[in-house]
Amino acid sequence: VNGRSVLVRADFNVPISGGRITDDLRIRSALPTLRWLTERGAKVTACTHLGRPEGKPDPEFSVEPVRARLAELAPGVELLDNLRFDPGETADDAAFVERLVAGHDMYVNDAFGASHRAHASIVGPPRTLPSAAGRLLAREVEVLLGVREGAKKPFVAITGGAKVSDKLGVIRALLDIADDVLIGGGMCFTFFKATGHNIGNSLCEDDQVDTCRALLDEFGDRLHLPEDIVGLGPGGEIGKPEAGGEVRNFGRALPDGWMGLDIGPGSAAAFGDTILSARTILWNGPMGVFEDPRFEAGTRAVASAVAQSRGFSVIGGGDSAAAIAQFGMADEVDHISTGGGASLELIEKGDLPGLDALRTASNA
Repeated sequence: VNGRSVLVRADFNVPISGGRITDDLRIRSALPTLRWLTERGAKVTACTHLGRPEGKPDPEFSVEPVRARLAELAPGVELLDNLRFDPGETADDAAFVERLVAGHDMYVNDAFGASHRAHASIVGPPRTLPSAAGRLLAREVEVLLGVREGAKKPFVAITGGAKVSDKLGVIRALLDIADDVLIGGGMCFTFFKATGHNIGNSLCEDDQVDTCRALLDEFGDRLHLPEDIVGLGPGGEIGKPEAGGEVRNFGRALPDGWMGLDIGPGSAAAFGDTILSARTILWNGPMGVFEDPRFEAGTRAVASAVAQSRGFSVIGGGDSAAAIAQFGMADEVDHISTGGGASLELIEKGDLPGLDALRTASNA
């Protein structure tokens, strides 16, 4: 790479508040690749998306804070403007790709968190430039495909989050390879409704009830639902303890007017025992609304069990990564993915558009 111009697609989609980056993990995660290139004489230009500016320049999604932090961590690396300021990025427009690669000799994809999208900066450059995976991307793929294809048994998968529709594909894939799949978060209430329980005002996707019932009929011995739920009573507001509303523990059924917002202590203990017996653990999705301290106990208990486990532990990015960082346990996990959606799709399908583009690159 000495003397060559290298375009690096990074994932610097970091949280910014008041013009300041609140978590620079994604920038720091790209440093091994950026430093490897610059130390060997490459002229490096990085590019990234930031937020959802809908195809036009928007000051709210300026990369200036990222550019300033990158200058501190990787001097000499340039950063292009937000890729999504141009509609050609999400459309994989050929003219946009041509402008993007102009003047560059090589391309490196180190944006694992964006590689499940067939966007111009992900799949376009490999069509014309010698291309490679960056160190972060390569490590993510090594770890996640290792879990998918060769996990040590027992393999326990933990899934949570709000919508079961977002996770159905990966739940099915996990049931093919995992010994036990633990279900928490808002998605569990669609399963509860499928089993005939009253769920009060809890989140539910009625169009997925039949699908959840079929999964339980087929995999009920390995698909584990919570046995108790922490609910918020009428008049309460999520994230606003001062608004009032009673908080109470129930079994699997909730009274009318109540909303389930966390797994209960019995479920947390049972899930923890299963996790501690595992040799491989994959966790994606919180057990409740952990941002509200009244409903963080279930997610904290699962995080603690994952951290204490002697098995190989993988956090699938997204809210699970935020939760384990919030609880101060991130250093006790073997691998924390930088891509929530990408990690799920790789586990589900075994491939991503960004990986396919690299395999079929002009130098492949």
